[in-house]
Amino acid sequence: MSASLATWILVAQRLAIALLTLVIVSFAVFFATEMLPGDVAQILLGQAATPEAVAGLREAMGLDEPALLRFLGWMRGLVSGDFGTSYVNDMPVAELIGDRLINSLRLAGVTTAVSVPVSLVLGIGAAMWRGSFFDRTVSILTISVISVPEFMVATLAVLIFAVWLGWLPALSYGADTGSLAAMLKAYAMPVISLSFVISAQMIRMTRAAVIETINTPYVEMALLKGAGRVRMVLVHALPNALGPIANAVALSLSYLVGGVIIVETIFNYPGVAKLMVDAVATRDLPLIQSCAMIFCVSYLTLITLADLMAILSNPRLRR
Repeated sequence: MSASLATWILVAQRLAIALLTLVIVSFAVFFATEMLPGDVAQILLGQAATPEAVAGLREAMGLDEPALLRFLGWMRGLVSGDFGTSYVNDMPVAELIGDRLINSLRLAGVTTAVSVPVSLVLGIGAAMWRGSFFDRTVSILTISVISVPEFMVATLAVLIFAVWLGWLPALSYGADTGSLAAMLKAYAMPVISLSFVISAQMIRMTRAAVIETINTPYVEMALLKGAGRVRMVLVHALPNALGPIANAVALSLSYLVGGVIIVETIFNYPGVAKLMVDAVATRDLPLIQSCAMIFCVSYLTLITLADLMAILSNPRLRR
């Protein structure tokens, strides 16, 4: 079997595993939301509703059908692009998610544009001057940041920049982008909180990938031939480390999926995560399930991309 054919077979296997994982996750999401305490019909009608009215609403909403049948119907809707109708707002879930999804993607895009260049520069610099004061400082800072959860970083950001210094608002609204100054104020706190966590992971993984490439014989030979440290890293080591670095970037960005839920809630940012948290309070099951699937698909896509990049960049993994 040729190497290219083996590579494509391995890629197809990874995609099949990702698809199977998505089916399993959808099953878990649906039945996890079904186990939420409280009766949706009772919550919508209020405590004064009669049992007959609650039973009638449950029948009208299809909640009296077996859970497995409702799961299969929900899956058919997802495949066809129909996310269902919100119990609380009586609107298509796709309409409710539309604007919120754009806001979340915008926040993720700004965070990526800020964190990726900074992380690559610091990670490559730490690898280039390994063992120096700069490398030790970066390593200590990254370990310290990794040890702090997202909600603590966000809370400290509010305390420092909003309460003590008064430079930034404690709440963030994605629509406040009429000018550059307004956009910076709207996104500064969420972006700072998210960037701290994913940048720390990205810096460490980038540093490790570049150091591993520097230790290869052909890079050491370039150093023995008189190549300077900067030339050795940028010309000889970095091109061969692009695959592992791309893998590190994709893997680190997957942390955005979990971090954005906490950050949007703390800063009241109008994104999909905040919408899902509000839906949990009202037991709006179709909205909860659709938002959860969006996050699951995003996370699984990034993880799969990181896996595929690792396979394509490292011939040893193909065997």
